[in-house]
Amino acid sequence: MKKSKKGVSALRRILTAVGYAVCAVLAVIVVVNVTLIVKSYVHPDTVPDFLGYKPFIVLSGSMEPAITAGDLIITREIAPENVSVGDIISFRTDEDAVVSHRVTEINTDGGLSFQTKGDANVGTDNGSVSPDKIEGLYIWRAANLGRLALFIQTPLGMLVFVITPICLFILYDVIARARRNRKKPGGETELAALNTAGKGDDET
Repeated sequence: MKKSKKGVSALRRILTAVGYAVCAVLAVIVVVNVTLIVKSYVHPDTVPDFLGYKPFIVLSGSMEPAITAGDLIITREIAPENVSVGDIISFRTDEDAVVSHRVTEINTDGGLSFQTKGDANVGTDNGSVSPDKIEGLYIWRAANLGRLALFIQTPLGMLVFVITPICLFILYDVIARARRNRKKPGGETELAALNTAGKGDDET
């Protein structure tokens, strides 16, 4: 019996720790998203960042196999003069789209500019990238997380991944507190005393 109780107690501690970890992750996601949303409204002409880092969702396979469609990539701000051949940079095109391609050549004639190419593409990109078009240097990717990020932005995704876990954690916490209160020493004695007092009032 004691082993069973210890097992249940350990499971509860694990579930509590997992619950707090999930809430912490969700809190970070909320803070990052709110920051990005606010910055996008304050500076609508620029890509919002969080502490110099910018997330992008990859929509094409031009950088396969290094980066595939549906991936979530993170870039960090970099001074144009620190960009090297072989780096993957995210930059704005003339159509105001953001593309992440590899630097194949650095030109210094008539000003600094960069020639880029998608790893899966046959030829280099049309035109060159000027320093003011660079959004950041690619540093990390999460495979297929971009699809999940797009889903989370939908009403159903918000319900499944944000609202539901928070509600479940709150419900678990309420139930756990109620159970602890029932197990407090003297709780049954106080309840019996209240019942006795109630009966006495009824008799008078």
